[in-house]
Amino acid sequence: MCMLISLINLSRGNNVVKKEMIAMLLAGGQGSRLGVLTAKVAKPAVAFGGKYRIIDFPLSNCINSGIDTVGVLTQYQPLRLNTHIGIGIPWDLDRNQGGVTVLPPYEKVGKTEWYTGTANAIYQNLAYMESFHPDYVLILSGDHIYKMDYEVMLDFHKSHNADVSIAVMPVPQEEAGRFGIVVSGEDGRIREFQEKPEHPKSNLASMGIYIFSWPVLRDALIALSEQEGCDFGKHVIPYCFDRGKNLAAYEFNGYWKDVGTLGSYWEANMELIDIIPEFNLYEEFWKIYTKNDIIPPQYVSSDAKVFRCLISDGTEVYGDVSNSIIGSGVTIETGAVVRDSIVMQNTVIKAGAILDRAIVAENCVIGEKSVVGWGDQAPNRVRPDIYSFALTVVGEDTTIPGGVRIGRNTAVTGVTVPDDYPDGYLASGEILDKAGVVT
Repeated sequence: MCMLISLINLSRGNNVVKKEMIAMLLAGGQGSRLGVLTAKVAKPAVAFGGKYRIIDFPLSNCINSGIDTVGVLTQYQPLRLNTHIGIGIPWDLDRNQGGVTVLPPYEKVGKTEWYTGTANAIYQNLAYMESFHPDYVLILSGDHIYKMDYEVMLDFHKSHNADVSIAVMPVPQEEAGRFGIVVSGEDGRIREFQEKPEHPKSNLASMGIYIFSWPVLRDALIALSEQEGCDFGKHVIPYCFDRGKNLAAYEFNGYWKDVGTLGSYWEANMELIDIIPEFNLYEEFWKIYTKNDIIPPQYVSSDAKVFRCLISDGTEVYGDVSNSIIGSGVTIETGAVVRDSIVMQNTVIKAGAILDRAIVAENCVIGEKSVVGWGDQAPNRVRPDIYSFALTVVGEDTTIPGGVRIGRNTAVTGVTVPDDYPDGYLASGEILDKAGVVT
């Protein structure tokens, strides 16, 4: 694969680094539609596919595409994300020149300002980008699951003499209103851009992936610097369009999943265990890299039953597991049943417990003979927009006592005790929040 060119020149005795293209990865969002899964961790740091985290996918795309300079913009609950990224060793981004740099908000002369929008976050890091004298800047989101060769998109950008290239993909017409929509001609040039329109004129949806020619991006960010909550879809793209810049639509037809809801997150994980998965984690020519802790291999006892699962290292299975994704360091005790579920790392499923269509976050304990995902579903009384899809969601560091039953479209978080479950159960559509994190 052809690598993007990096030039190092000497000027007045100082090293001046020039990169053809750098990437700016937006990873500061809360991901509120994932409910209690993001109460203590940024959405890009949420576990995915057992041993991975969501941010592994765009980071892996960068290094596989020959991009060796990545700024990761963090803000909400950044500790676990920062720890995971470290100095970028798993992605070969521990470089003397470039590499990965975590970019949180910082105090400035006269004021301290949080990132207030996607474009505002990039604007606040103009000095970082300028230090590499890039020809192009790639803007990415840290919360999508996909594989993309950004070098191919850059070739498209160059061949169309574009100022801005937007990665787009077809979506069902009835879902188009949830996205930024582009109308493009046969030459790939964008004729119109609509941000989440009520009546979309096309089904080509923006993927939130942009390549800007650096002078165009810099000038737009400076011009819009006083815009409150400055955002690429709402402000920067319309600004460039209105000023006659050449905007091109790069159509992508591979696998891409926005795991922004509990339903899409669960579905994307379940797709990994299809007999022929649409999204293959193990392709030799396009590897997905992650931080790998030194832990023992998984152990499956002779009495256990395992069917169509992903089971990570360090996990011990003594019960029955089917159609599920199991993270590292999990223990599933004798007689426990886990089906159609996601269990994240260092969780213990006690003997005789049952999980059915459940998402259980990290460091939880599910008590003996408890049932998580029980009975018929009912709409959630507090947040039906989040807790739906007939799923039962357990937030991290949660303890569920033995012998209780928890219904569907529910959320449980914190250390709970038997008295928290009147008559021994939590009805479908309810929320039990002992951690004080549900809004």
